[in-house]
Amino acid sequence: MHRGANVTPAERRRRLDAILDRHGNARTELLQILREVQEPEGWIRAEALTTIARALKLPRARVEGVAGFYSFLHLKPGGRYRLRFSDNITDRMAGSEPLLARLCELLWVERGRTSEDGLVSIDTTSCTGMCDQAPALIANGWAIPRLDSVRIDRIAELVRSGQPVERWPRELFIVDDNIRRKDVLLGADLAPGEAVHAALARGSGALRERASNERSWREAIEIAPQGPRAVLEEIKLANLRGRGGAGFTTGLKWEACASAPATPRYVVCNADEGEPGTFKDRVLLNSYADLLFDGMTVAAYAVGARHGFIYLRGEYRHLLSHLQAVLDRRRREGLLGSGICDWPGFDFDIAIHLGAGAYVCGEESALIESLEGKRGVPRNRPPYPVTSGYLKQPTIVNNVETFCAAALIAVHGGEWYRGLGTLRSSGTKILSVSGDCARPGIYEYPFGTRLSQVLADCGAEFTQAVQVSGASGICVDESEFDRRIAFEDLPTAGAFMVFDESRDMFEVARSFVQFFAHESCGFCTPCRVGTTLVRKLMDKLAAGLGSPQDLAQIVDINRLLQSASHCGLGHTACNPVLDTMKRFRPAYEQRMVSLDFSPAFDLDGALARARAMTGRDDPGAHFGTGP
Repeated sequence: MHRGANVTPAERRRRLDAILDRHGNARTELLQILREVQEPEGWIRAEALTTIARALKLPRARVEGVAGFYSFLHLKPGGRYRLRFSDNITDRMAGSEPLLARLCELLWVERGRTSEDGLVSIDTTSCTGMCDQAPALIANGWAIPRLDSVRIDRIAELVRSGQPVERWPRELFIVDDNIRRKDVLLGADLAPGEAVHAALARGSGALRERASNERSWREAIEIAPQGPRAVLEEIKLANLRGRGGAGFTTGLKWEACASAPATPRYVVCNADEGEPGTFKDRVLLNSYADLLFDGMTVAAYAVGARHGFIYLRGEYRHLLSHLQAVLDRRRREGLLGSGICDWPGFDFDIAIHLGAGAYVCGEESALIESLEGKRGVPRNRPPYPVTSGYLKQPTIVNNVETFCAAALIAVHGGEWYRGLGTLRSSGTKILSVSGDCARPGIYEYPFGTRLSQVLADCGAEFTQAVQVSGASGICVDESEFDRRIAFEDLPTAGAFMVFDESRDMFEVARSFVQFFAHESCGFCTPCRVGTTLVRKLMDKLAAGLGSPQDLAQIVDINRLLQSASHCGLGHTACNPVLDTMKRFRPAYEQRMVSLDFSPAFDLDGALARARAMTGRDDPGAHFGTGP
């Protein structure tokens, strides 16, 4: 519970000074400073922005601009309790909307508003990564899954009692992993640091093996793959590709960073898992943190980095203390810090930066901008992060699953990993399965697995469609369930949303369109305006006022977004509409009032108030009936 009423101005200033000192008045720490300043009261006061700007020697407008960019930062007071319902399509399917209405009624507050006594604010937010246990909400930054009427009534009682969120019953906050199928990654039983030891041994082992066939040790040193190079070669041999969706070859990315002449170099883990329907990284962060940190440390050894960051999405704040505890233990065990594993000169440590609600920060260059304490606006490329990333230095950015896979390769070797999956898609893929199925959760499969197999395993029946890879991905119908999860067929960042025959696929697409319009960062006009226009056209169709011209206009807007948008958000924003129009066109046609153009605005209806005020109802007072 935010306790702003009990904080004096002097206490605020002392706390702010302490926060600034702890972060060394570093500009790169601006987002973290703003987040911590907001913590006690739930919003950031104007005088705090001024003090921060002076301390960091930044224009005040820039500090306020950063604070205004992120949806979890607030420049105006709200309720002491901020309750945000997850608004992904899977939450709606699970009944989030009537539960939200019930809580608003119980607490006497309108959706999107703050109660008159300042006690509570209730609104929606984008997908919170709890699709396997939807519906869910976030209470003052803490996730509460598996909502039902009983839980809603309990939350209302706790709010009315003034009980701080930190003291609410622990069972409300339990988030299950729901691991349904394990393969080599989820089934790995590696000790903390095992992958790091294996990477160090692999380099020296390769050296010794080559030397045994040479005339002298000195000659062997010249031609054998050594240390970091040996690890890079194994990653390349494995043909590991990024698991965030784009599928870029990890070994080539690491090699480019290692070959960049500038130093220092950085390793960044993208844990900003914001794609609707995706929650696999949440599970890896919760139960496989050591495997992740091993993978990041292996990467640091391979590219010669001394500093690493995890960019943790704001919705996963509940994992922050757990991850910090794991990092602290690894430092005590010599797996982070100076001389890792007693290896002279191998120095590497990891810091966690918590995001503040911005889907666009899942794009690697926007994430780096946010790490530097700026608005999360994607950069122009080239240059690419491997040569000019964090602070313009060589940086590798990979997601959680990719680093975990790299740790496995360090232990078992590239040849072993390449033998899994398909020729072009080696290894396994973790899927976040949700929607209309009996067993939602986490499933790991070798690449090449058919959709029909996943549907059978998760208990899906009467399935009409699957959304693969989230809102920006691909929607397939039942005629395509024999397609395979693979980069050469259906690439995916992990989301696998199931829709049975009872679902209206137009409304599914419309919810994704609303998501993109809400999450557009606003930097470029094509995306800012284009996503809004598509949303309005879908709303017009939903109101029964659509026509074929509206669908044609969406196609035209997509061409503009494809050619002129600054980043991938705009490029993929129309995918849900185009895919469902192609496969489920009757869902659109039944909403058309005619086959001709139909305006969404009723001009004659708008004149009704004027007619009532003037007492006129003759033909001349109606639009289109006069002389």
